[in-house]
Amino acid sequence: MGPFDVVVIGAGPAGYAAAIRCAQLGLSTACIDSALDDEGNPTLGGTCLNWGCIPSKALLDASHHFAQARDGFSQMGIEVGSPTIDVAQMMRRKEEVVDKLTGGVAALFKGNGVTSLAGFGKLLSGGRVEFTDHAGETTLIEAANVVLAPGSVPIEIPPAPTDGESIVDSTGALAFDSVPQRLGVIGAGVIGLELGSVWSRLGSEVVVLEALDTFLPMADRRIARDAERAFRSQGLDIRLGTRVVSAAVEDGVVRVGYQEGEEDKSLEVDRLIVAVGRRPYTEGLLAEDSGVNLDERGFLYVNDLCATDVPHVYAVGDVVRGPMLAHKGTEEGVMVAERIADQKSLVNYECVPSVIYTHPEVAWVGKTEEELKADGDEYTVGTFSFAANGRALAANDTVGLVKVIADAETDRIRGVHIVGPSASELIAQAVVAMEFGACAEDIGLTMFAHPTLSEAMHEAALGVNGHAIHMINRKRK
Repeated sequence: MGPFDVVVIGAGPAGYAAAIRCAQLGLSTACIDSALDDEGNPTLGGTCLNWGCIPSKALLDASHHFAQARDGFSQMGIEVGSPTIDVAQMMRRKEEVVDKLTGGVAALFKGNGVTSLAGFGKLLSGGRVEFTDHAGETTLIEAANVVLAPGSVPIEIPPAPTDGESIVDSTGALAFDSVPQRLGVIGAGVIGLELGSVWSRLGSEVVVLEALDTFLPMADRRIARDAERAFRSQGLDIRLGTRVVSAAVEDGVVRVGYQEGEEDKSLEVDRLIVAVGRRPYTEGLLAEDSGVNLDERGFLYVNDLCATDVPHVYAVGDVVRGPMLAHKGTEEGVMVAERIADQKSLVNYECVPSVIYTHPEVAWVGKTEEELKADGDEYTVGTFSFAANGRALAANDTVGLVKVIADAETDRIRGVHIVGPSASELIAQAVVAMEFGACAEDIGLTMFAHPTLSEAMHEAALGVNGHAIHMINRKRK
């Protein structure tokens, strides 16, 4: 088959972006992906569109609307009685959203001339690709360039083996057919908090077991503390410093054994979600003599331009170093496509935003205070609470704040951290500002519409230099 200018293995956000951009640049392109939907049909979009980002957000939004109707509407003068949740309909809507987006990727492949191949791809020596379809027929594909984008899979832990029913991974947690009365979640990271929030809003008693003693250690400490306080107030029972040692189903109940310090404890739940992170998916991807190397954590080794040790072979997305984020992979896929086409393209890894889609949302980009302190960098900070923001007050959504950190000498923005309403949207302002090398003063001198949530960003930036209008500024030495 072929030859092709480019063969991409994997059709998640990193892979399909690479394939589409290659085709746009006039390169003959094929994309191989092995994913099948619940009916056994090939599906594009990877974990993100099928079993991750998109379906989880559909459930997060549905459960948030339900919680608002149950707990928040009456404060607005809206009486709706006691709402009920139709889990089957919620899941049908989730699948409709998934189908539209995965079908959209298929249409984009067709419209851009990408050859879509359903099956498995393996990199051989010399940059050749072995393609095996779902019927088991194998074909050799000649490619001038290969892009590896196989994605990631949930991490499994020996003490809590999943059975797809009572003990599930993140994929299984998106397909419950009813609301469990008692739900356990192992892991208080992004996935655990989001899935725990979905089912807590719908009525589950949720206990989150986290091995680390620190909540959200990757986030700014002020933001993490405020987020933890908000989640606990919503009813999430977050137990830090707990190590799960066993989990088994007995008489329809999941019995979890864990250690908290030196003390042995137990927990009984109706369902248990294992959400301790993800690992790169490389099974069957590389022939022994492919020449592509893995690092000590199982990621494909690449340089800053996502090139592997084999000429004309690249790797992007969750399978390489850096955060496992769909948007990071997308930018890497586009960069690689453009570099294959001899265009100068780079990814700015200093400006990769992170978001947790709970309510309140949590988002950040750049350095935290703790990182800057550890590096010995001098900085100044401005914060502004949503409790003092007119739009947030009008919407009865005032939990959280915006925090802007700037270099003490140059005023250049080093990091922005948000917990609060629409943090996932507001963080984009910070990313744009940092991409253009903006100072806190630049944001302060920019006009923001009133009343908007984004004014909290404006005031926090003004506060860096003691110029905030709608709060008392901290005295500067």
